[in-house]
Amino acid sequence: MRLVMNEPVERMDRPYARRWWALLVLCLSLLIIVMANTALTVAAPDMTQDLGLSSADLQWVIDGYTVPYAALMLLLGAVGDTYSRRGALVLGLVVFGGGAVAGSLVDSSTGVIAARAVMGVGAALIMPATLSLLAATFPRAERAKAITLWTATAGLAIAAGPLVAGALLEHHGWSSTFLINVPIAFVAVIGAFVLVPPSRAAHHHRIDYVGGLLSVAWIGSLVYMIIEGPHFGWGVKAVTAAVVAGVGLALFVVWELRHPRPVVDVRRFANRRFAGSNLAVALFFLAVFGAFYYLTQHLQFVLGYDALDTGVRMLPIAGAVFAGSALTGYLTPRIGMKITVTAGMAGGTAALALLTQVDHSSSYGDFVLPLVILGLAIGLALSPCTDAIMGAFPEPELGVGGAVNDTSIELGGSLGIAILGSVLASSYSSHLADATAGSKLPAGALSTAQDSVGAGYAVAQGIGDKARRLGEQAAQAGSGEQAAQLKAQAGQLAHGAGQMADAVGSSFADAVAHTSLIGAVILGVGTVLVAVLLPWKERTSSGAAEAPVEEPAELQSSHA
Repeated sequence: MRLVMNEPVERMDRPYARRWWALLVLCLSLLIIVMANTALTVAAPDMTQDLGLSSADLQWVIDGYTVPYAALMLLLGAVGDTYSRRGALVLGLVVFGGGAVAGSLVDSSTGVIAARAVMGVGAALIMPATLSLLAATFPRAERAKAITLWTATAGLAIAAGPLVAGALLEHHGWSSTFLINVPIAFVAVIGAFVLVPPSRAAHHHRIDYVGGLLSVAWIGSLVYMIIEGPHFGWGVKAVTAAVVAGVGLALFVVWELRHPRPVVDVRRFANRRFAGSNLAVALFFLAVFGAFYYLTQHLQFVLGYDALDTGVRMLPIAGAVFAGSALTGYLTPRIGMKITVTAGMAGGTAALALLTQVDHSSSYGDFVLPLVILGLAIGLALSPCTDAIMGAFPEPELGVGGAVNDTSIELGGSLGIAILGSVLASSYSSHLADATAGSKLPAGALSTAQDSVGAGYAVAQGIGDKARRLGEQAAQAGSGEQAAQLKAQAGQLAHGAGQMADAVGSSFADAVAHTSLIGAVILGVGTVLVAVLLPWKERTSSGAAEAPVEEPAELQSSHA
């Protein structure tokens, strides 16, 4: 057996024998780029304290990864198709691992943001390469099953990130959550050379760099606007980004319609199955990333779980994703993707609707059922959509197909955190102002507490610390009258600290319920739209499968 797999998959006269081992490498690569975001939600409090991050710094530590990741995928997917999909995967893993090492060594917010941006560039190479290599390596009859396992891995990574980060933070600093990626990336690189056959487009042509750069401009500007506007206000930066995104998108569409070999043929979005699948993916990740954003905060701050306990309590979603993926593998060939995807999205809407019942007295047990339903919904809906999106692209454009799917994921996730995160912050601030009305809390302290749930508990703790100091002064007072006064003041402050903590917890719980309602409405409306867009089950001449989207005639002639 050769140590390095050098035979291109396109030259094989039969299915690659070790394709399931190759899938393991692709799933391992996917695992770390998804975990890189979800693990950070648990490591953020330690990082904030150690580096003295402001709320703006922390936001860009998270989103410094997202902007290059989303913006570069289409162009880098096309580069991988043309030159080498496995080469793109390996290069992406090396860049990602290098960024992770840098992130563990820096000691400033700027350094962490820069390291995260480098990791985002690596992820933009890795993500489309995993799907394009999967599609190229597996015969069409097995592709849906392979994509189901790929999707289940993404679901596992969503829950595994907080668990792994929590376990590391028990005994190590936040930098360990960066370093955990390095050995996994190293193993994936070795596995890519040994198990993954090289692949590139059989009929490759010159890359549409103008279209690719326009895609970078409008997607990057759109994601920047989504992040900047809701969190930091609609100032010059956000408005400029919105204008650039709008103009860039218009130029991109015009250019791609006129180009004989576009980086992505935008006419595909006129196909109901393709458009509906992309909409479903974007809306689902809007709901999932948004819900994940506030549920991890509720578990940590309101229910008081540490990082590891929070990760453990998110595990039901991972098991449910695997169950849902197995179920969709059985149901989709029998009842069609329209019913399966619509049922999954309806299930996600129901999960968010259940979270509207959250209040200050809710325990972890009240979250288990929504988490399980959400996981089942992810497994049911996403695999058929990903399969439909990849099936819409011919062999020379599999990397672009993966990039389109993954861009939908990233845009949806960014919108979810921006929209639902903004609703959460506004609702929490409003509820906290109402809950503390009539109290003698200084305006500055209230403003600080309204910034976030963590800041709110910090204000309550500060009041409690002041009460303890007064109590210690009372014990050392020279006169009984002075001691009595200090004790009275300490008692009032201690009572106020308890009231403040209760107000913060109840306000955040009410904000979670309100935000879940908004999320349920968005996903519910999206479910109806997707159900209308997706066609009923189409049959091939053999009656065995749904028909793929046809490649436009002008592209067929250009490949010939």
